[in-house]
Amino acid sequence: MIEAQELTKRYGGKTAVDGVSFTIAPGSVTGFLGPNGAGKSTTMRMIMGLDRPTSGTVTVNGKPYAEHRSPLSEAGALLDAKAVHPGRSARFHLRTMAATHHIPASRVSEVIEMTGLATVAGKRVGGFSLGMGQRLGIASALLGDPRTLILDEPVNGLDPEGVQWVRRLVRSLAEEGRTVFLSSHLMSEMAQTADQLLVIGRGRILAAGPVQQVIDSVSGAAVRVRSPHAADLAALVAADGAVVSSPEPGVLELGGIDAARVGDIACAHGIALHELSPRSASLEEAYMSLTQDAVEYRSTATRSTAPPSTAASKGTNR
Repeated sequence: MIEAQELTKRYGGKTAVDGVSFTIAPGSVTGFLGPNGAGKSTTMRMIMGLDRPTSGTVTVNGKPYAEHRSPLSEAGALLDAKAVHPGRSARFHLRTMAATHHIPASRVSEVIEMTGLATVAGKRVGGFSLGMGQRLGIASALLGDPRTLILDEPVNGLDPEGVQWVRRLVRSLAEEGRTVFLSSHLMSEMAQTADQLLVIGRGRILAAGPVQQVIDSVSGAAVRVRSPHAADLAALVAADGAVVSSPEPGVLELGGIDAARVGDIACAHGIALHELSPRSASLEEAYMSLTQDAVEYRSTATRSTAPPSTAASKGTNR
């Protein structure tokens, strides 16, 4: 379990994390979302004791990470896949880490096999691709068989097979009762992987809770209906408290009412339905809505690449 209370980090006059409080419970995968510069990496570094909080506290399994007698068995982390000496082999790097905690060599071989590094374990890390570096980072995080796993952008650089492997891995670890906390900018992948979400922007928590709850809190659930008697149905569901809109003739978009209730009303009044489908915003749409005012680096509209007019290109010769 990870618990933060009023966690704050300032760098000079800049507040990177601003009084955040949260609990990451075991037995589920919690996704950590936010724009670049939102405070995700700083928060993760404070959890692992790499940055000292300006104020507030954060604990891993009941203690600050550095106070555990065997920290690698409490929490494993992938925060920077490049934080490995490039002249070392993957196996040597893992054996060095293992020696600090009296972890047997058999565990090193086990995580090498688990992460698909067997064929390159003897090669220098400096020659690794981005994806292989990510796999080594995950192997390092798993080395102590930890109760808590913290992964910052673990699928960055992985091919589709690797992305699927990470998804299955973190799901299986959560099912074993472990705490899994990971960040990603891939919304479609997070929607498939995470049970819970923590959304941060400009150092503050914007939303927290189960994935669908976070989506519905922004967009609200909706029902799409198509009927030859759409106008009659619209009046009936409006009287039942639904919010009604009609994007096109014969089609209704309904809010504040579920599909089962719409079906019951239509049946009770003999109204034929040609379509009745619950609709929900995607995680990406909800995320964009939540963070629209918390983006630190915003792109401008693309400039036109059309050539300037002849007069402009030649000057104003008279």
